[in-house]
Amino acid sequence: MGNRTRRSRAATEQKQYAVEAEWSEADLALLEGLRKAEALLPDDAPRALISVRLSVLTEDTTSPVRQELDLRLLARERGLRVVGVASDLNVSATKVPPWKRKELGDWLNNRVPEFDVLLFWKLDRFVRRLSDLSTMIDWCLKYGKNLVSKHDSIDLTTTAGKIMVTIIGGIAEIEATNTSTRVASLWDYTKTQSEWLVGKPAYGYKTARDENDKVILVHDEDAYKALHWCRGAAMRTTPASARRMVRILIRSGLCGPGLTPSTLLRRLRNPALMGYRVEEDKSGDKRRSKIVLDSKGKPIRVAPPVFTEDEFYSLQKVLDGQGKHQPARRLGGATKFLGVLVCHDCTTNMTVQKTRTKGRDYAYLRCGKCKGGGHGAPNPVEVYGQLVEDVLKVLGNEPVMTREYRQGAEARKEQKRLEDSVSYYMSGLEPEGRFMKTRFTRERAERTLDELIGQLESIDPESTKDRWEAVHDGKTFRARWEEGGMEAMSADLLRVGVKCEIKRTKVKGVRAPHVHMKLMIPKDVRDRLVIKEDDFAEAF
Repeated sequence: MGNRTRRSRAATEQKQYAVEAEWSEADLALLEGLRKAEALLPDDAPRALISVRLSVLTEDTTSPVRQELDLRLLARERGLRVVGVASDLNVSATKVPPWKRKELGDWLNNRVPEFDVLLFWKLDRFVRRLSDLSTMIDWCLKYGKNLVSKHDSIDLTTTAGKIMVTIIGGIAEIEATNTSTRVASLWDYTKTQSEWLVGKPAYGYKTARDENDKVILVHDEDAYKALHWCRGAAMRTTPASARRMVRILIRSGLCGPGLTPSTLLRRLRNPALMGYRVEEDKSGDKRRSKIVLDSKGKPIRVAPPVFTEDEFYSLQKVLDGQGKHQPARRLGGATKFLGVLVCHDCTTNMTVQKTRTKGRDYAYLRCGKCKGGGHGAPNPVEVYGQLVEDVLKVLGNEPVMTREYRQGAEARKEQKRLEDSVSYYMSGLEPEGRFMKTRFTRERAERTLDELIGQLESIDPESTKDRWEAVHDGKTFRARWEEGGMEAMSADLLRVGVKCEIKRTKVKGVRAPHVHMKLMIPKDVRDRLVIKEDDFAEAF
């Protein structure tokens, strides 16, 4: 292999890959040659989008550079103009379908008119589930796109090609299922062993090698110190709160700045701290772990304990006594217009907090960063009502527009037919042309030519392009929101990016602050209000 140098795609005037990839001088020279060949293509050459994907970039995988160059060579062979490269690296095709990937998903959901053919290196580089493949075939047929693979006989323009792509997709799904089964089997086997085979150790432990070069679990010294300090702080006569523990641990350097009270409590409640093998407990509504038992019903020890059983269970008793038993969340949430109502001072979301005093319930809108939630905004229902009134005044009469896809293939075909006909009659009206032999044929040809030119001029140039069009469905947003209620209005406001600032001013002699609301609407709100159909909403 020739000398390779790390070159970003900025050097080639392309968008950089999501992870670092190597471009050799030979690769860049080939890329430049392919671009020069593309420049010679006719203006109406089919447009190709290249899709590059890898689950993990290793020495054994086909590099994204090689995938792209191979697909550019294929595009040259087929006379396709490459209009973009969607690179999604470190992305699993089994877990993430094409329309959910960061780059390819943007093309599929928002940039449909910009390409005609989707190129990929191999089918398993594109999808690994038959259901995903079926969804993509339906999508391509709806929008008039084609799927082309470098190493598979795939062409949606023929019946045989559709059958072949389904068969290949089935094989890819079987392979993915087999891989998933092997991984699940390995985990099931691992749970029954006292040796540490795979997986990430629980907090408090790290992996090491014993004298026989086997992987074992040992105490992580910093984590061990942190856990024992936390237990001591919790067991005091006046126990420290989890929030205070977090501040001290971060300040001491025993834990990183990303530690939160909920994470710390989850670590302190993990029975793995007794040295036992654990697994996720899915029976409750909280994120907890439970001890794995062997065939005799006994715990499987995999490491030296951080806490003895007495130490661990006495700690759990204290934590249970300190825990707050919050009521179940109300369906739909306690706060209406969450994400729309924001604090003027700290710009965080306003949420409803309820208190009960002397048998009476009180509700306040509070923010997340102001001290004590700011002055609070009492009567959230009144705030909601005012917001609804303000929004209806500004946006209520806007028409509900839906984005629909229009293909220009038929208009282009008609335009080409008329252009050919005009050329035919123009050549026939030349001095020695076929229509110049008699006065009758000349006048007849001239009238026909005028009619053809008129028809050609009547074709809207935009109608010959693949494009999105906003179509009015006959309703206004006032009618839409009257039917759907606050939930429908809240969803639309979030989608459009409308915010409402809540400013609370203390009034002397009055307990409740004065609430001032400021509606903030983006300048391009009409474009944002257009409803975009989700082609993949029912794919799962």
